[in-house]
Amino acid sequence: MTEREKARLDVRVCLAQIASGTDIDHNLELIQRAAQHASAEGADLVVFPEYAMYEKKMVDASFAAVAQPVTGPFVAALAATAAALCITVVAGIVETNEDDPRPYNTIVVLTPDGVLQARYRKMHLFDSYGFRESEWIAPATDLSPVVCDVAGRSGQLLRIGLMTCYDLRFPELGRELADAGADLVLVCSSWVPGADKAEQWRILAQARAIENSYFVGAVSQCPPISIGRSLLADPAGRVLAELGLSPDLVTVDLSADQVRQARRRNPALEHRRHTVQRRP
Repeated sequence: MTEREKARLDVRVCLAQIASGTDIDHNLELIQRAAQHASAEGADLVVFPEYAMYEKKMVDASFAAVAQPVTGPFVAALAATAAALCITVVAGIVETNEDDPRPYNTIVVLTPDGVLQARYRKMHLFDSYGFRESEWIAPATDLSPVVCDVAGRSGQLLRIGLMTCYDLRFPELGRELADAGADLVLVCSSWVPGADKAEQWRILAQARAIENSYFVGAVSQCPPISIGRSLLADPAGRVLAELGLSPDLVTVDLSADQVRQARRRNPALEHRRHTVQRRP
């Protein structure tokens, strides 16, 4: 068996770095074009950033004005794209909230059959560096980690866990995703630029990978709203692939067995003497 044939026993993951704006139809076109390229490269999973549906430099009241339910037209279009290309699509939307005028910052997972498989609402809102995301966005009320399985074309499975942007700074969530069986944690982001922010982005993604012995796929919006620099780190923290500042895609073959091997070499998760406790 050739190395290329062996690789197709893995799950092929594509990180799609785009530059979303305030035109939802245009953003959908960006997603569809990138998904087509990912499919042409044989990807089983294509991942888009936080706020892929609608984004601007500062979160404001317009996010609530454009919000849609997961049964709305934007997610329906994502589902149709996933089904047409036979690929799993992960992307950030602005989701309506029946209990609060503030919408949710939500990541959705659509299967190759066009089914909504999972939904993750951002837990930690970016009230930092002078921003007040919580003024306009509601935090998740369910703090359970969100994981789901993605199948490769060979039938191999990879369990993915979901985070959104600022969540990356909270190792407790990363550890709960490890305990829930994640092989790959996807960090869908629109990482705000600033002094030292690009370095922090890279270091934090590597740290979550190292301390949990899983892959981390961190995909971000492009400048000027965000920093770009989407990356994929392996369970030892090595950066396997990294993008620059422009819209682009990178595709990597991953295997759950690589996670198992890393944990056999360094069984740190078995050596823990503390557990995660959630604040009431």
